[in-house]
Amino acid sequence: MLDPRCGAGECDTVRMNRLASATSPYLLQHADNPVDWWEWGQAAFDEAARRDVPVLLSIGYAACHWCHVMAHESFEDPEVAAMMNEMFVNIKVDREERPDVDAVYMTATQAMTGHGGWPMTCFLTPAAEPFHCGTYFPPVPHPGMPSFRQVLTAVHQAWSSGDAQVREAGARVVAELGATATPLRESPVDSAALTGAAASLLGQYDRANGGFGGAPKFPPTMALEFLLRHHERTGSVEALSMAAGSARAMADGGLNDQLAGGFARYSVDAAWVVPHFEKMLYDNALLLRFYAHLARRTGVGRYREVAEETARFLLTDLATPEGGFAASLDADTEGVEGLTYVWTPAQLTAVLGPDDGAWAADLLGVTEEGTFEHGASTLRFQREVDDVPRWQRIKSALTAARAERPQPARDDKVVTAWNGLAIAALAEAGVAMAEPTWVAAAERAADLLLRLHLVDGRLRRTSRHGAAGSAAGVLEDYGCLAEGLLVLHQATADPRWLDAARGLLDTALAHFADPAAPGAYHDTADDADALVWRPSDPGDNASPSGASALAGALLLGSALAGVDRAGAYRAAAEQAVARAGLLAARAPRFAGHWLTVAEALAQGPVQVAVVGSPEDRAALVAAAVHHAHGGAVIVAGEPDQTPLLADRPLVDGQPAAYVCRGYVCDRPVTTVDDLVTALT
Repeated sequence: MLDPRCGAGECDTVRMNRLASATSPYLLQHADNPVDWWEWGQAAFDEAARRDVPVLLSIGYAACHWCHVMAHESFEDPEVAAMMNEMFVNIKVDREERPDVDAVYMTATQAMTGHGGWPMTCFLTPAAEPFHCGTYFPPVPHPGMPSFRQVLTAVHQAWSSGDAQVREAGARVVAELGATATPLRESPVDSAALTGAAASLLGQYDRANGGFGGAPKFPPTMALEFLLRHHERTGSVEALSMAAGSARAMADGGLNDQLAGGFARYSVDAAWVVPHFEKMLYDNALLLRFYAHLARRTGVGRYREVAEETARFLLTDLATPEGGFAASLDADTEGVEGLTYVWTPAQLTAVLGPDDGAWAADLLGVTEEGTFEHGASTLRFQREVDDVPRWQRIKSALTAARAERPQPARDDKVVTAWNGLAIAALAEAGVAMAEPTWVAAAERAADLLLRLHLVDGRLRRTSRHGAAGSAAGVLEDYGCLAEGLLVLHQATADPRWLDAARGLLDTALAHFADPAAPGAYHDTADDADALVWRPSDPGDNASPSGASALAGALLLGSALAGVDRAGAYRAAAEQAVARAGLLAARAPRFAGHWLTVAEALAQGPVQVAVVGSPEDRAALVAAAVHHAHGGAVIVAGEPDQTPLLADRPLVDGQPAAYVCRGYVCDRPVTTVDDLVTALT
């Protein structure tokens, strides 16, 4: 590293490797660029003000294919880097580490261009106000798209002209977007609203391929979870058909890794044939929980198999040595998308021999023409497996052969919110599918987060290699981790997880709530670093919004936390859901988690407390797990072990189950048949 104590003017041309000590793998990928990158912080904006130049803000993430493309084409080019260094102060941000920064400038990008995505490229004033935004820019002009050099030159010239309109444009953008960032008015999400949302989804459902809409097609996991819960409450055949049809299409398509498990981020086509190959922790955590729920409800073995494979992927490919789960696997391998995963008929034959190779090609849709690029195909089931032992033998051989190929890089930072989703999924699925090792993995992750990410009572967003990052936790971190801990408490009856969850919920209510709009929440805390406006996005997207995650955790907490907090938590959950009513009515695909929480509210939620020794209560616990609806709260233990078990004794010395809905409880039951009747 060059000495930063350079003379006057010299720092304009000296490149310093400021990213070398970053905790983000994405920033570390750019540490050796010839670009003089800064991390997000006041020092970079002070430098821009000193030099009177704009800030070039580049936002992406480690598994992003087009982020890698733009990095190779532009940020690794010494001539482009020289232009950037001369004309701008350049800031690199990992959107997964700083979702608050990403949210602000994504809003600006979408407002200016009509679309958004990553890599995101924004030009800011030294006051951090965006005045020109875009996404990927190529190295040479494309039809309708200028080259990156052209953009750099045009922005530099406009700024250097001294035109007041250019320099004041950012302030106008901030004022206009800040004025639109108001909470939605309250609207009930009652039984009629839930039925209407299901009907709206039916109108958007792709009956041929499953899922909703066309290409690109993302796994609509939260909407499917809502539909499954809606079916459980109402008996809707259409809701179950959409949930199951989408689940089977995704499971058998190229989106799902048929050899090693784990789902890719999305499909580039409407039929789930070709995925965008990055694998994200949040997708797989949400999908694990949904498939385990669907397997429990339908008894279909294929859904259980997918849940097992997805859990195996989390525990094998994403588990970190410290006990958490890594953020993602890259879309690329050695710069080539899909290199690890795709096959040609000749490659199958080379591994399996001619007979098995031809059989596998027919089963998995591997053709001479190819379904991907360069004559290669993704693996997707074309029919039911008619010879399971043969398929298992072939699968083992192909998995071993694929392990010899180059493997995608892993972004091994531990993100609080996404680990919260994984904790909830592994704990719930582990109990439902009698897999105690999954519950144990959830406990290890929870222990890591509470030891490392919780600093002086406040969450940090990430850690890596056992060191916590500096970025403060955002609302989704509090909501997702609180729910994960509450689900883990149900699985173990350990009061540690309940106590920690209550602390997170209390902190979230104290620091993220909008005091001017009860039920509305900001995504950043009231004492977080100030941005040009305070983000507050209620929409569910790839993962639950911070507000919907918190609403779900509050509702769960109201059933578990004890009488001193139950009423306050439930009232807060109800207020939050009411703020999402218009979103749920107008765009249910982007309110899937809100609708899921609302279904639990409509059910009570159901609470089942089972008391007795582990051996004596086992049959009652199994019945509760398999017959209670999604969103139900189930805790088993000795009398008075936890708040939900308080004042619930054995009945005539026998284990007993207490079933409640909201604040109304049935008489305790002591037999499996009576419990099943109470739950159905």
